[in-house]
Amino acid sequence: MIRIVAIADTHLFTNDLVVPDGDVLVHAGDMCRGGTTDELLHAAQWLEGMPHRHKVIIAGNHDWCFVDAVHDARAIVGAMHYLQDSEVTIDGLRFYGAPWQPEYGGWAFNLPRGPQLAAKWQMIPRGIDVLITHGPPAGIGDSSPVGGRAGCVDLRERIAAVQPRLHLFGHIHQDGGVWTEGATTFANVTTWECERGATVIDIDGAGVRPVVVPPHGRRDEAW
Repeated sequence: MIRIVAIADTHLFTNDLVVPDGDVLVHAGDMCRGGTTDELLHAAQWLEGMPHRHKVIIAGNHDWCFVDAVHDARAIVGAMHYLQDSEVTIDGLRFYGAPWQPEYGGWAFNLPRGPQLAAKWQMIPRGIDVLITHGPPAGIGDSSPVGGRAGCVDLRERIAAVQPRLHLFGHIHQDGGVWTEGATTFANVTTWECERGATVIDIDGAGVRPVVVPPHGRRDEAW
């Protein structure tokens, strides 16, 4: 059994964030606020100080340094597993990460809805255990006070086709939670600048559905 502890949208607000121990710490994007390498260095030092054996991270729309200074950014995250349309296998589980989301506000890793974004999702291979994206699929964990549902239809269609066991994402701060549809458990793991706690999920390699370990809500719930 592998314990995944997942967070997103920290935006450098980490002082009050309680992160339980586990085997794999996943950050589903938006480590930074403005996206400079100095901000990333601060976030990386915090992540490196966590006790988890493995750290898997992707960029989010605030993490501009992975666009503007990609070599420096990758050097800063060092031994952590940074995934950008790529995968890593940890203790027999395949993790695949992608930072993209439908275009909004001119942020990093934005693409127009339609063929360009769909092409990125087509890169998600079959057989993935844990899919990590920054943005949500359409209709799941994507309810935003700005414009209503913000998720990607093409991402949801690709997930239905490849059926990862677990999909972790963030981006939409106001709709954190866990849902199950078909073979996939979905989790919006946003911590919304310490407004929510980390999400903890136990998963094994035997095809058993991931089990969410409660509580997975606000930081004032005791672990």
